[in-house]
Amino acid sequence: MAEALIVIDIQNDFCPGGALAVPNGDEVIAPTNALIETADTVVLSQDWHPADHSSFASNHTGKSPFDVVEMDYGPQTLWPAHCVQGSLGAEFHPELMTGPANAIIRKGMRSAIDSYSTFFENDRKTPTGLVGFLRERNVTDVKLVGLALDFCVAFSALDAVEQGFAVSVQLNACRAIDNAGSLDQALEQMRSCGVQLL
Repeated sequence: MAEALIVIDIQNDFCPGGALAVPNGDEVIAPTNALIETADTVVLSQDWHPADHSSFASNHTGKSPFDVVEMDYGPQTLWPAHCVQGSLGAEFHPELMTGPANAIIRKGMRSAIDSYSTFFENDRKTPTGLVGFLRERNVTDVKLVGLALDFCVAFSALDAVEQGFAVSVQLNACRAIDNAGSLDQALEQMRSCGVQLL
């Protein structure tokens, strides 16, 4: 059994003061760093959007953040512009230990499609390359931490289960947006798919 730690989107824009701040998002950093210190394989995911990204409310006339629009691949929540490529907001939080990372997976880079999961974009078909990276390292188990629990962490956990990994989520190293009951829904979905919530 080989385990990988997948650290999701601990970036400035998701932490207090950022464009899409998750409440108390910076509280995940200390427990995450402690896990990074003992992990065999560490993967960091990084939201990395072009400025014209279709998930930004500002790119839709008359729409506001948290409105939902219909895309080719299904319903899409609109967000404030965040994690724009090369911006300070897209950088990893300065207190996050990035040195030990074996790989950085960037997601949401195509303007026409959003990407919550670290494994697949929101069309559920386009891979990020993470599955191949983990398989080549004979990883069987993944532990997920980061932001936000009810979106990118949950989507990643469900995809990891579908790809045949044993999956756990370390809850003390996650924080949620909790938009319209999204946290309870995400926890229930993860539990019912066999994700271990630690």
